[in-house]
Amino acid sequence: MKLKNLRKVGITMIAALAVASCNNSRDYSDSSRATGWDLTGRNGGPEFNTDYDEKEPAPGLVFIEGGTYTMGRVQDDVMHDWNNTPVQQHIQSFYMDETEVTNIMYLEYLNYLKQMFPPTDQKYSNIYKGALPDTLVWRNPLGFLENMVNDYLRHPAYQNYPVVGVNWIQATEFSRWRTDRVNEKIASDEGYTARDAYMKADASSNFTTETYLNAPSKVYGGNDSITKGGKATQRKLSRKNADSSNVYIQKKDGVFYPEYRLPTESEWEYAALAQSSVREYNSYKGRKKYPWDGDYTRSGKRKSLGDQKANFKQAVGDYGGIQGWSDDNADITAEVKTYEPNDYGLYDMAGNVSEWVADVYRPRIDVSYNDFNYYRGNVYTRNVINEDGTVNVLGADDVKYDTLSDGRIVARGLPGEIEKEAIDEKETYLRTNFSRSDNKDFRDGDKLSSRYFGDGGSSDNERMYNSPQHQVTAEQDSLNREYDRSNERTTLIDDSVRVYKGGSWRDRAYWLDPAQRRYFPQDMATDFIGFRNAMSKTGSKTFKGRKTRN
Repeated sequence: MKLKNLRKVGITMIAALAVASCNNSRDYSDSSRATGWDLTGRNGGPEFNTDYDEKEPAPGLVFIEGGTYTMGRVQDDVMHDWNNTPVQQHIQSFYMDETEVTNIMYLEYLNYLKQMFPPTDQKYSNIYKGALPDTLVWRNPLGFLENMVNDYLRHPAYQNYPVVGVNWIQATEFSRWRTDRVNEKIASDEGYTARDAYMKADASSNFTTETYLNAPSKVYGGNDSITKGGKATQRKLSRKNADSSNVYIQKKDGVFYPEYRLPTESEWEYAALAQSSVREYNSYKGRKKYPWDGDYTRSGKRKSLGDQKANFKQAVGDYGGIQGWSDDNADITAEVKTYEPNDYGLYDMAGNVSEWVADVYRPRIDVSYNDFNYYRGNVYTRNVINEDGTVNVLGADDVKYDTLSDGRIVARGLPGEIEKEAIDEKETYLRTNFSRSDNKDFRDGDKLSSRYFGDGGSSDNERMYNSPQHQVTAEQDSLNREYDRSNERTTLIDDSVRVYKGGSWRDRAYWLDPAQRRYFPQDMATDFIGFRNAMSKTGSKTFKGRKTRN
């Protein structure tokens, strides 16, 4: 009898412990940990995406898991530039284009601009023109390259070659366009906008991701038949007591991709090195000189023994070997994916073309101030707000243009985009992390970092980087261009020069080291600089939460 009672007591205790355990591990997958409210929206409460599954990489991108690495040159500095001393940096996970942006990709962009904003219309005439690559970069006073001037960009034989003749500003504008076109197609495919709406837009009905998220009723020129014409939107509207403001894609839904952009210098170098091949447990064993393993530029594999692993200049007057035995199978640029990728799956991170990155150039990396996701070039802005509290969206007649230092006119604000303005003291008052809008010269070029920090003025003679200042002024219907002919200029560095990374078809092997860094004016182009895009990763450090193997 006593034994039976003991058994009953034991069973009761086990059951009580099980209930307590269940209470301590309550399921909050569809309800709030803060209030206990339902978060699915089925009961009239707030609606959140509680079952979010990480999206596959956006078109053209591959995943790069972040981590710590040594940024900068660890080889001999034979050029004595002293501009990339080794520093330890940590990079967040991100995505990067597996190849450089090609001619056909850029031609798609040009075709869109030409159809959306016809250059025959006077108010749009400079949009298409300002996006055109400079094909004259191929010319050489002592070389015959007119065939490249005429054919390289548009001939189908070169469609999968990296685009060149594109300046840094054009590269960033392409990145913005690419973001909007990818997300516009998603909105249509997911049934939030009318079917194939992205194929029918014009200057008065442009789509931008930022405008859709902030003022969806103003996208496509405010045309409800498009913004609410999708099947998913119609289903939401057909519900009883449907909220018309809740039928659009919102940031909390996780439907749109983050923006395509230029990679930061630190991201680019980290991705190019691809040090996973020299990792042993939790440390790197040695340092890679090139994006591939080994100290040489030639392949050691039996199948390709002796072949070059990248497209670069072999020697004086040798851009690709002798007839019938080409070392790198190219004399100018080469078609993307001609050579093997690095360990991250990225092609041409050494050779072919050098690549623009996002950073403003300075001779040193200020690791004493920041060693996480390092980037120089932040300019903080805010949306322009109308008197009624809505964001100001540029109309078909409100195109914003900018005149570059060489007199070229480019569009900086297209119809359908939200107008921006620099932040002011209202946003910076009592902040400890930043104090101004433009931070390109922060701690290296601003007054506080120069020997003139005690002076109150801003004289041209009191600049830390005393670079030339050429002038472009408007005179009636023309532009007057004046060179800065002063003999007192001491440097070419200023806030408008950007870093470019990697060797090119014009460079010797020395420049194939991912740590090498050079600079070029952001509004100028060459026949050896191209670019590729990157995208920040949201959520977990690893892809789809997969735990990294030890």
